[in-house]
Amino acid sequence: MESKKSCNLAQLLTKKMPKGVDLEISQQPPSMRSVANLIIAMERLKAGMSEKIMSTDFSDEHLLSIMLESVVEERLICERTSAGPGQFSRGDEHPCTVTDSQKRSLVLVRNNLELLAVMLQGGSDSRKVYLNMATYVHLTPNTAAGLPVVLGIKDTDFYLSCHQDGDKPTLHLEEVEDKTSLSEISSDSEMRRFLFYKRDAGLNISTLMSALYPNWYISTATQDHKPVEMCQESAARYRTFSIQRQI
Repeated sequence: MESKKSCNLAQLLTKKMPKGVDLEISQQPPSMRSVANLIIAMERLKAGMSEKIMSTDFSDEHLLSIMLESVVEERLICERTSAGPGQFSRGDEHPCTVTDSQKRSLVLVRNNLELLAVMLQGGSDSRKVYLNMATYVHLTPNTAAGLPVVLGIKDTDFYLSCHQDGDKPTLHLEEVEDKTSLSEISSDSEMRRFLFYKRDAGLNISTLMSALYPNWYISTATQDHKPVEMCQESAARYRTFSIQRQI
């Protein structure tokens, strides 16, 4: 009896279908999604009954196109990155010792917040300064310049920075109480003065160039007990350092 009713319904609906469209009734109960897709497709077919295309047979491709336009869902996917296109994002941080090419260590003079390059004698290693070196990541890294780093004096809030003082860039020690302000550094912000490019010149031998002032390097004088300063490549100063990571 059920089969007979289905057959009669199919014959009735087939007479009302446009030429070239066949109707097939399935015995399996359709899902709500299938019903919705079918209704949408049928509405589109009815809306186009007056168009000339309905007077000819539907090709498989045309009918498939109509169905897909009804059921295809558009989804927008937003990709997120750890840092903006113009930002340096902080990565690992570790303490390290720094000595110049003459085996001189860095010593902090707190009275005037100055670093000196000093040849330490036995028993005076307690004066040696350890630096916390934080590495940074940029979406478009400048591999030719080196690895972006920020250098802070261990167990203090002082960080090395380079900014213009007079007619040339100079090295400073700046106190940074809110260290989260250094978690991300924008390429066009004043905080870039804390960034230096560490470029390796050999095993544990590196130069430290200002990110704000290209071709200006952290350097030491030829004489002992002289301040650590910025210099250009042509200056008669030592620009290479032995940087040893401490575990």
